[in-house]
Amino acid sequence: MPSIPEKSIAIENPSETFKEFLTSKGLRVTNQRLAIFDAAFSMPEHFTAEDLLDKARKIDASVSRATVYRALPILTESSLIREVDVGLDNKYYLANRTTKTFQAQVICADCSRIFEVDAPFMEWYGKTVCDKLGMLPESQRLQVTARCVSREKTGVCAHA
Repeated sequence: MPSIPEKSIAIENPSETFKEFLTSKGLRVTNQRLAIFDAAFSMPEHFTAEDLLDKARKIDASVSRATVYRALPILTESSLIREVDVGLDNKYYLANRTTKTFQAQVICADCSRIFEVDAPFMEWYGKTVCDKLGMLPESQRLQVTARCVSREKTGVCAHA
């Protein structure tokens, strides 16, 4: 769930930014953490913890499942990786390569692919509603589950 407002990060050198984050939190910069970060940041699409484990082990065979699961909260706290909970069995993650406006998720009900869509109005909407109630927004999300139009016509999902 993205925070409101989203954190702005200079992502000129993400690996160095992650190392600085670890140091600032008093955490050790280990080969396993760096392998997990490199694997996560190299993923072009949404990924699960198990996807991350597979990719990280290709970088460093000593990475364990427990290390990945312990690293994920650190990665998300750094704001370099974003957790995306789409209400399915697994949580998904996505690399924050650039500072973006609020992102909504559109989930294809036919193939389960997740699309990120700019939704800058959502930040304004959340703030406006909370202002009226004398509150400060902590998080919000917009998710749409949709069916593929081409699958309805051809029987094949165009997004799979």
